[in-house]
Amino acid sequence: MNVLTKENYLDKINSMTSDDWNPLIDLISVIEKTKTFHTPGAISYPDEDTVEIESSKQASVIYTFLDIVYEIPIIIDFDWGSWDEGREIASDPNFDYDLVDIPTKCKLITAFVRNDRFCDGALAERFEDGTILKLLRSIKKKIS
Repeated sequence: MNVLTKENYLDKINSMTSDDWNPLIDLISVIEKTKTFHTPGAISYPDEDTVEIESSKQASVIYTFLDIVYEIPIIIDFDWGSWDEGREIASDPNFDYDLVDIPTKCKLITAFVRNDRFCDGALAERFEDGTILKLLRSIKKKIS
């Protein structure tokens, strides 16, 4: 997987051309057409000694998104869990993503992607609540 470091992410992201962003921007129309981004997992009890846990299933656009953000790359190796500014932004459903620069948007995407590794379905929720779509539209606006 390709990731950017704390030392090089600003230079790398700020030097990207609109062509570099196209694979991610092209997902906007796919995301807009997707109705459901995940199906929650289920717990079943086939008998009194057995518990079966099925993990949630994500829409294919999420896997495509993950492939693209690592391929471009825009995933940044930083301490996202301690990033208070990001936590504030992410917790505000009405936040205007046009107020932050593209590297900050990439840090938010990184935090959402990394959080999903610890909380199954967290990234899908960011697709469902429109956060990822807002971020991508804001990136598109900045590069246009």
